[in-house]
Amino acid sequence: MNTEWTKKSWQNFNYYQKANWYDTKLLADVLQELSKLPALVFAGETRSLKKDLIDISRGDAFLLQCGDCSESFVDCQGPRIHNLIRIILQMSMIITYITNKRVVKIGRIAGQYAKPRSNEFEIVDNVQLPIYRGDMINSYLPTPEYRKHDPKRILEAYYKSAATLNLIRAFTKGGYASLQSITDWQKHYFKNFPIMDKYSEIVINITKAINFMKALGLDVNNPQFNEVNFYTSHEALILEYEESLTRIDTTTGDWYDTSAHMLWLGNRSRYCDSSQVEFLSGINNPIGIKVGPDYNDEDLMCIIDKLNPANEQGKICIITRFGIPTINKQLPVLIKHIKRKKNNVVWICDPVHGNTYVNKYNRKVRRFEDIVKEIESFWEICIHENVIPGGIHIELTGDNVTECIGGLRALSEEDLDNNYTSLCDPRLNAEQSVELAFKIADIVKQY
Repeated sequence: MNTEWTKKSWQNFNYYQKANWYDTKLLADVLQELSKLPALVFAGETRSLKKDLIDISRGDAFLLQCGDCSESFVDCQGPRIHNLIRIILQMSMIITYITNKRVVKIGRIAGQYAKPRSNEFEIVDNVQLPIYRGDMINSYLPTPEYRKHDPKRILEAYYKSAATLNLIRAFTKGGYASLQSITDWQKHYFKNFPIMDKYSEIVINITKAINFMKALGLDVNNPQFNEVNFYTSHEALILEYEESLTRIDTTTGDWYDTSAHMLWLGNRSRYCDSSQVEFLSGINNPIGIKVGPDYNDEDLMCIIDKLNPANEQGKICIITRFGIPTINKQLPVLIKHIKRKKNNVVWICDPVHGNTYVNKYNRKVRRFEDIVKEIESFWEICIHENVIPGGIHIELTGDNVTECIGGLRALSEEDLDNNYTSLCDPRLNAEQSVELAFKIADIVKQY
């Protein structure tokens, strides 16, 4: 741990993706109030995640990290959260059933309210406006008033995150996650589509197994069958928010960011001199590092050393986002560099961010088949380089959106406008997500 670190020391470094709050006095008042509010997650839960990540690094479990590209305040609703949890439970069950691996579930949820952007401004109807940076900072509505960086939104993000977490805990600890509820997980808008026939076969087999255990007199009502651990994560971007929710754990005396169980360092703040790296170097949460094609090897090694000087297991996840054009060339080199330094890391594949393109109608698009292909390449390269591929990090929704093309229904670019609702990047819909789970399971089983 960095002995010179304080939870304010990040302010002495280069703050990439900094928000330009319109009222600094209001910001100070908001942060003062936020610092007194209860933790969103607890240090004991975060330590459990670190243990799970150690299991993943040894090949004993699989990481499924997924959720919305960017959460919005208006979507903090019971049915939408329910649908997302249901999809994640379905995906995890498919992967576990086919591969016999335990799935560790981390959501991009309950805090993913800020997004890094390449540009500060955009032109809307011939008017230059601050670009949308996520609901924690400003509104998607294209007017000067709504686009200003408003500190009051920080508090709203906290309360929306708390409400989301409350419902997640109710679902995952209150019986909905029970294997005996798997028939309810089938109730989707796409229940009559081909992928659900394949899913139904698994449901039938698991139901038979449960009934068999009941017939033997085994207890199928114990927590192992009825509860799941579900962790939360988001990008460590708005450090004013993260600082206010960073607390000392009374059990260990260590610092934890209680806004989420896991934070990640984004591709646009991944610099050794960044405020984000300085902040993350002092907390005991597991940290993800997004690594894209433009990474600098020397800088990345500096970041890993700073974030994990003791080389702890389960502390660092390398989340690669190379894309089909570059993964076969760059991932082997990256693996060799990290192996040479003997850094303990968990290898995770983000197959969506490197496979995004803008079509002629200025729509961001992703191809389902490209996503699958990058996962296949990731697994093949990891096995060849003698490291363990740990899991995936993807953007998806439980809604019936048309944002990614391909898959069993063969969505095309002509279908995009049917229901393109993302405020930032395209997401897999529920049907595509379940289909992807089968593809992932086949890849994992193959290797």
